[in-house]
Formats: sequence, structure tokens, C-alpha cells
Amino acid sequence: MAQQKAAAIIELHNVCKAFAKPSGEPLPVLKDIDLAITEGEILGLLGRSGCGKSTLLRIAGGLIKPTSGEVLYRGAPLAGPAEGIAVVFQTFALYPWLTVLDNVELGLDALKLSQDEERRRSMSAIDLIGLDGFQSAYPRELSGGMRQRVGFARALVSDPTLLLMDEPFSALDVLTAETLRTDFLDLWIARQLPTKAVLMVTHNIEEAVLMCDRILVLGANPGHIAAAIPVSLPQPRNRLDAAFHAIVDEIYTILTSRMTEAIGAQSQIHGGLAQHLSPVSTNRIGGFAETLAAPPYGGSAELAKIAVPLSFDINDLLPIAAALHILEFAEVKEGTIKLTAAGRVFAQGDIEQRKRLFREHLVRFVPLAAHIRQVLDEREGHEAPRARFEFELQDHLNQNDADSTLQAVIGWGRYAELFIYDDRTRTFSLDHGET
Repeated sequence: MAQQKAAAIIELHNVCKAFAKPSGEPLPVLKDIDLAITEGEILGLLGRSGCGKSTLLRIAGGLIKPTSGEVLYRGAPLAGPAEGIAVVFQTFALYPWLTVLDNVELGLDALKLSQDEERRRSMSAIDLIGLDGFQSAYPRELSGGMRQRVGFARALVSDPTLLLMDEPFSALDVLTAETLRTDFLDLWIARQLPTKAVLMVTHNIEEAVLMCDRILVLGANPGHIAAAIPVSLPQPRNRLDAAFHAIVDEIYTILTSRMTEAIGAQSQIHGGLAQHLSPVSTNRIGGFAETLAAPPYGGSAELAKIAVPLSFDINDLLPIAAALHILEFAEVKEGTIKLTAAGRVFAQGDIEQRKRLFREHLVRFVPLAAHIRQVLDEREGHEAPRARFEFELQDHLNQNDADSTLQAVIGWGRYAELFIYDDRTRTFSLDHGET
């Protein structure tokens, strides 16, 4: 007899979402999203900040309406927040003037239960999540991990069919996050949770492989599903297993390949002036280059392996790797980063040597930085307003990307002493000694 296919809890068909720019033009955030979450499944949404993960989660929860497409919850169109869907947020979102028990009972408000039933179910959820004895405590008395347990209890108290989790462990320290993650998985594996399916947003690759049955890797501009990766490893999973590492490496390869493709494509737009940059500090760029140059890496490492001792997730690691790649201090390829000859000199140089080399590479490989310097050199008075460059960027980038790109160039230009920027007047200028 053929095995019956698990029922879909929620389905998204051809979902798109756009927000309005200040000009009134649409800004696409998600495009052509198709996914289904089946009963008994934890599905992960993985990607860098800005790829639309949280927007997609909120659409699945009925908190945001898609611009187009269809969302079905248990086979029926989802027109707004629905009974049976609960959310655990990244921040604890607790009312500080209410006790743990009062905060958990808020998760039952919409069900209109009797006071006795509310109390019974809330105490059961508190006990389930490991907070028994703390029901009379206030949030200020609890650690960050315990506050997030209250968030979980409040979400689970309504016996949700679908649990949405928006980076639920990211605000916690490493040890606390690991404990709470393990406790949640223990309850899930033992089928002690009322929830039938979970949709989880994360930017931690190991966390996704540790917890999820499937992982959707999202690309950006606009957000789209770049890859779907099944994780068939039995639970509980061992981070040291070769099969575990193989999946982690596969995801890093996908993400870095898309990153370098995007860098190459953007370098062709408007003479490279529209190259999107993440505002990574020069301290992080230099520190990472030093780490990569030193033993045991010797100038080359798999990103998956160097991320672990640094406790970096993809929002920490990929922007640094992209900056080094753009500046040609390193080459990123198929999940591996390797210092160039100039990168080794940069990693090993003293402060002044680093600044000189950084300035050379900034002018040579970041057209926007060279453009700003050229405009300042040519203008009488050697000054230019920030708006002058914002307008140019916004012809090719959305406002957020234009802002982050200018923020990156300002930081790098200051470090290289290429120009001065006054945030009060929002003006670029040259040092008087250079004019």
C-alpha cells in the first residue's frame, strides 16, 4: 500500500510583495514564492538580512497581505491572522508590568476561555517549557533565555497547528541559545508539543541544519527561493558528523556563489558606481584578514570552518567576505575564501602600511569611492553634499541599499583618509592639507 502523503498545513502560491517607495513607485521585496509546509515538518527560511525572510513569515501568519498570489491555510484562503497560527519573535516582546503567568495568558485572549481553563492551560505551557516555579516572577527578574521561554510558552499555550519562529534564538548568547534550541527539539522529537508544523526564519546555517527538515535558501533583490535543500539526517543531529558538514558546506557554496555572481553583475552597472556595499567596519575587515592569514588557516579556509570558532553567522561572515572580495584582498569561490598576495600584505602590515594599501585598493576597486574623490578634486572649494551621490545611487539601488552603500564608502574613505565626511552637514570634503 502506498504511503499517504502528509497534509499541507500552509501553502503559498506565486506570492509577491512590494512596498511603496517615497516616490510612490513599488519596491519589490518578494517575487514568485511557492512553498508548502507539511504536517510534522520544520521548514527553515535562510538568507542574509534584507532578503525578505521576515516579510515572508508574516505573510504566512496572515499579518501582512501579499501584493499578489495566494496563501492557503489548511486548504482555505488566509485573509488575516487565523486561529491555530502562533508566532515567536526575535525580541522577547513581554509586558514588563505583568508576571510570567499573565504574559502567557495573553496568548489565550482571542479564544475567550473561562478563567479556570486559561489558568490550567497557561500553567501547563509554563511547565512544558521549563518555567514552573517562575509563574509569579516579572520579566525584569529573568535572564534573556528565560524571557524567551516565556515567549515560547505564550505561543504554545493556544495549542497552535502552525508555529512561526522569527530568529527566536538570535538575541541570546551562544550557550543560552544552544540550551533553548536543544530543549525545543527534545520536545518536538518526543511529540510533546501541540504544534503540527514549524516555519522558522534564521541566518545561522548550522542552526538551520540542526533543526530543519528542509531549508529554503533565499536570494535578494527581490527575495526569491534560490535553492531548496532537504535535510534527511535523523534527529538528534551531531554537528561533528561528516554528513552534517556536507550540508553546511553545500549551503555556503550556494550563498557564496550567488554573492560573487551579484558582485560581478553589479560591477557592470553604471560603471560600477551602483555596486551595493555592506557597511563593514575596517576593524572587522582587518581582524578577519589577520585571522585568515594566521595558523591554522595560512591564508585560505572554508567559510563553514572559520565561522565556527568566530561564532559568526552569515550576517556577520558574508559581508566581510564580500568586502575583502570587492577590495581584492581575497577571492571567494565555492564556499572558500583565500587571501590574495595584497591581502596577505594587508593582514601582516602595520597601521600605516594597511592604510596606504587600503587606500590604493579602495580607489582602484570601488568606483564610488574614486568618483567621490574625483568630484571633490574638481570642485571649487573641494566640497560636495551627500545628496549629490544619493541621487546617482537611487537610479540603480533602492533607498536602503543606497544608504548602506554610502555608509560603507564613508567608513572606508575615512579610514583611508581619502576624504572627510561631516554627518552634521551631510557634506564630503578634502583635508585642507590635500587641497
